[in-house]
Amino acid sequence: MRFYPFALSVLNELPDKESATLQHLLPYTFQDSQFPVPDRAPDDSDKSIWLIPEIPAYLQAQNEEQPTEDINLHQFPRPYPLIDINEMKTHFYFPPPNPEFTPGKTIEEYLRGRRLLLDELPFPIEEIYEHIRNGFVHYHPGLIRKGRALQCQRCGNEDKELFGSFQCFRCKKECPYCRNCIMMGRVAGCTPLFSWVPDKDVTLQESGPHSRFNLKWTGNLSPFQKKASQRLQDFLTAFLNGSNERDTFMIWAVCGAGKTEMLFHSIEMALKGGLNVLIATPRTDVVLELEPRFKAAFPKTALKALYGGGEDRFSQGELTISTTHQLLRYYKAFDLVIIDEVDAFPYTVDEKLRYAVWQAGKDRRTTVYVTATPDEKMKKQAAEGKIASVKVARRFHGQPLPVPVPVWAGQWSKQLEKNRLPRPLLRWLRTHLEANKQIFLFVPKVSMLASVEKIIIGQFDVDTESVHSADERRREKVTSFREGKTKILVTTTILERGVTVKGVQVAVFGADDDIFTESALVQIAGRAGRSPDEPDGSVVYFHHGKTQEMLKAIRHITDMNELGEKEVLYEGIKNRGEAEKNEPLDE
Repeated sequence: MRFYPFALSVLNELPDKESATLQHLLPYTFQDSQFPVPDRAPDDSDKSIWLIPEIPAYLQAQNEEQPTEDINLHQFPRPYPLIDINEMKTHFYFPPPNPEFTPGKTIEEYLRGRRLLLDELPFPIEEIYEHIRNGFVHYHPGLIRKGRALQCQRCGNEDKELFGSFQCFRCKKECPYCRNCIMMGRVAGCTPLFSWVPDKDVTLQESGPHSRFNLKWTGNLSPFQKKASQRLQDFLTAFLNGSNERDTFMIWAVCGAGKTEMLFHSIEMALKGGLNVLIATPRTDVVLELEPRFKAAFPKTALKALYGGGEDRFSQGELTISTTHQLLRYYKAFDLVIIDEVDAFPYTVDEKLRYAVWQAGKDRRTTVYVTATPDEKMKKQAAEGKIASVKVARRFHGQPLPVPVPVWAGQWSKQLEKNRLPRPLLRWLRTHLEANKQIFLFVPKVSMLASVEKIIIGQFDVDTESVHSADERRREKVTSFREGKTKILVTTTILERGVTVKGVQVAVFGADDDIFTESALVQIAGRAGRSPDEPDGSVVYFHHGKTQEMLKAIRHITDMNELGEKEVLYEGIKNRGEAEKNEPLDE
């Protein structure tokens, strides 16, 4: 589909005959050849562009193949195809929504809060265009120029190495396109992205009539969870009332602190306040774990879970749980953006995912980061008060985190080449298997998985599986481990977070490998001791030499335990004081 540009001032010069013929292609505000209409169109109409698809045959120029740089695209009656939409120096005109037009519910469901390619819309171009001319559908350039560079408006890519070009049938020339997000459809120089008319800002509403948003979770928060939950609710109330000084909040909570439960009351407040709520996470496994928990907590709320391979990606939800990859299609959709596991791969290394999350939020939004291992930048921002924050140093059951133990394992990589595992690792495995415990064994490389799995089965003859990010049976294997059917799960850092198994023991084989950062090692250690019935657990880093990342991870966990001990002491003193204050006086 090609689009042709007209300057609004030129449209005003149309003869009556052409005006009547083109009425169905012009904005509804164009009436009786008088344009712009006062108070309904911009005064600088000579600088605003109106696009129409596939210009009628009787207006097509004969010399369409003439290079566009030699002509004025705004001239009439010789318009040319919209080539290099990114080079237009003017802005596109969108009429205000027509109050007399009834928009289609299905097309609105597809486009509200999203920016999609024409190829992604299962609607006739006539229907789409009717919504455009009546002010309900907008379009945006897929690529724009920033100086000499290009930027993709879907993924934010500006790396010239990640742009390609091809001979385009649409614009009849060598056309640039973005290779960074091509797996979601090609965004080229002449490609428009379509969106719904932006929503207006919302304000706090009374919660009474919104019973479908009532929280059904009946559990109890620990004192540490209550503190974080209340701080976040106060922050959100200020946002809804327009009195907030900051728009970013960080919950820094240890692994197993019960971060999800800390969010429940604030999400209920946001939903009842009319906010669109997003929970974004880098990992599909986390989406799959959170979805049933939130469905149980908000059973009457329209919940949408989005992840690679999921179905029905274009329906709307009042509460959306999504991988960060799926957010590349969203645009100014959410008022409350909660980013769970903000420090997780690939979010930390993929700029397009951070761009996607930013684009998914409305202009006025509040962002909540939830993490056990914030980076140094976030720690500094919190310390300086640039972002609001709360720290939770104790798990929901009140017990300290298991502290990892480094164990020397010799030249483990050479032993593996000889189809052997280090003796200290074998002894550790035997000890916990004899105690009938399940085991998480993390390795640094996918190429090691099959060998390690085979050796373990040969040594112990127990149900053992290995899994990695591209494993087609990944979901099935993780479920089997959760259900206790698999005794040992050998995995990469893909399962360093988001998977909870009662009583699991944890080991890192090759902990000195560069892939195991402080953040990854803290998260891996956080798999152990999560159940109140079994708050202890063994965490061992098998290595061929201690690394700074290993030492920082151990220090991190030790520091949080010390802080948690102080909080436990403070809570005990505070509760004792309140109890004494409430005791009846002796008569």
